[in-house]
Amino acid sequence: MELSTGYFIRRLQYSFCKVITRPEWFVDSFGSIVTWDTVIFGLFSGTLFFLLTVTFFYIYGWDFLNEALLYHLTRTDPRHNFSIYFYHVYLHHQQGFTVFEKFVSFLPQIMVQLALVFSFAGDLPFCLCVQTVAFVAFNKVMTAQYFVWFFCLLPLILPWSSMKVKWKGLICMFVWMASQIHWLMWAYLLEFKGRNVFVQLWLASILFLAANTLVLLMLIRYHKYSPIFMPLARPGVANSRKSE
Repeated sequence: MELSTGYFIRRLQYSFCKVITRPEWFVDSFGSIVTWDTVIFGLFSGTLFFLLTVTFFYIYGWDFLNEALLYHLTRTDPRHNFSIYFYHVYLHHQQGFTVFEKFVSFLPQIMVQLALVFSFAGDLPFCLCVQTVAFVAFNKVMTAQYFVWFFCLLPLILPWSSMKVKWKGLICMFVWMASQIHWLMWAYLLEFKGRNVFVQLWLASILFLAANTLVLLMLIRYHKYSPIFMPLARPGVANSRKSE
């Protein structure tokens, strides 16, 4: 099943607008997603994750729980990193952050995630890839090893992309790498030369976010939507259609 680029973009825009303007839309959307099969799948997955967590907690104690889960809920990195939030964190790290500040920094990330889920959940590999790209791009902390999270998913979606390496693919790679090198230049001047270039580095982080957003939109625009979970017709319904 292949859909046009226009439909693909309109679907994402529609989902994003619904996330912002109509909270009750979630009720209708969840109603169509939650079925007996998805409930069973969720219970099975949740039980497995819970048992694995309990097992390793029994072996390693609180060190495992803090390092694997709890630490990521409270982590703030005052050192410079690719995230657009680093400068604000650097300036206010000693004073701490209010609940409102934490919520505001998390809100764009969750809004983009929900829009992507409701738009592309049927095409699971693609949905996982674009979710990971967006999660890394809008995260409060972003370092180079985070890029591996979506690099490993690219082979799952590139065969279904109509974007050619020449020229659009090369443009995406150049924009992404050039914006990263530009950021690294200011980071080098700050870290190794001791120059006060925090503002320039923060502006470079904004530019890098724009580059990640451009790559994300290009992936979406040229992807051939291929849902892997298709509803199966019941035997009785299929037979009745044949008889008709």
